[in-house]
Amino acid sequence: MVLETINADSICRRCGKKGMLTDNDTGERFCGQCGYVITETLQDSGPEWRSFSKEGGADPTRTGAPTSLAMHDRGLATIINPINRDSSGKPLTSTMKSTIERLRTWDSRSKVNASADKNLRQALNELARLKDKLSLSDSVIEKAAYIYRKALEKGLVKGRSISALIASALYAACRDTETPRTLKDVAEAGNIKKKDIARCYRLLHKELELKMPVVDATQCVSRIASKLGISEKTKRYGIKVLKEAQEHKESAGKDPMGLAAAALYLSCVKNCEDRTQRDIAEAANVTEVTIRNRYKGLRLDQDMEL
Repeated sequence: MVLETINADSICRRCGKKGMLTDNDTGERFCGQCGYVITETLQDSGPEWRSFSKEGGADPTRTGAPTSLAMHDRGLATIINPINRDSSGKPLTSTMKSTIERLRTWDSRSKVNASADKNLRQALNELARLKDKLSLSDSVIEKAAYIYRKALEKGLVKGRSISALIASALYAACRDTETPRTLKDVAEAGNIKKKDIARCYRLLHKELELKMPVVDATQCVSRIASKLGISEKTKRYGIKVLKEAQEHKESAGKDPMGLAAAALYLSCVKNCEDRTQRDIAEAANVTEVTIRNRYKGLRLDQDMEL
C-alpha cells in the first residue's frame, strides 16, 4: 500500500490534528493520526494508461478523442444520454424526463446558432459523403475542411453553392496532398457540373493564395493500370518512360493524366499487351486524340534514346 500526503494543512474533523493521507490503490483519504476516513473514493484525473517518458518521442498519454476540423464542432460536443435513467440505472420520473427532453432540445439548438454554423454543418456533411464515394484518407478530408473554413471566414460562400464550393475545396486538398483524383471524379461523385467546381476552385486559388504542387504523372499510371488490369511489368515500363520524358523536359505543360495514358499505351505496345487507345482513354478520362498526340512525343523521345 502506497501512502502519500496530499494536503498537510488540512485538519481532521475528528481529532483536530494535521496530516491527511491518501491511498493510491483504493482512493481512500483518511487521517494519519486517528484513521478517520474522509472520502472513500478519489476521482482519477490522470491519463487513461500509464505514462512512460520517452527521450525524443511522444508521450503516450491522452485526455480524450482528438479534435478534427472535419467535424462541425471539432469533436468537442456534449451529448445528453438518450436513455432516460439516472446514474444508478433507475428510470426517471415523468417530471425529470420532461426536463431532460427540454434540455436535449435546447442543447441541439445551441450548437447551431448562426447561418454560418448551419452552412458549415451542411458542407461538412457533404464532405463526409464525398469521402466515402472517392475513398479518400482522413488527411485529405482534414485539409479540405481547413480550406472550406478559411473560405467561410473570408465570406467566399455567400451567393455560391455549398456543394460546389466544398467539392472545389476537396479537389484543392487532393491537389495539395498529391492524391490522384481528377476534377471529373469529384464532379461525378458530388453530382455537380464540372465547370461549377472549376469556377469555385479558381476562386479559392486566387482569394486564399493556394500554392499547388505540380501533379506527378507517374502517380496516375497505377490508377489507370489497376482499372484495366494491366500487368506489373507493363506498368513499370510506363513509369520508366515518364521519368525519361521528365528528364528531357518533354512533360512540361502537358496534362499529367493524358501523359500517363500515352506512356501506358506505349508500354502496352512494347510488351505486346492487347489494349486499344479507346480502352486506355476511357480509363483515364481523356480523349483518344490526346493519347495519340502524347504518344508521338514519347515515342520520338524513346527513339532518340535508342
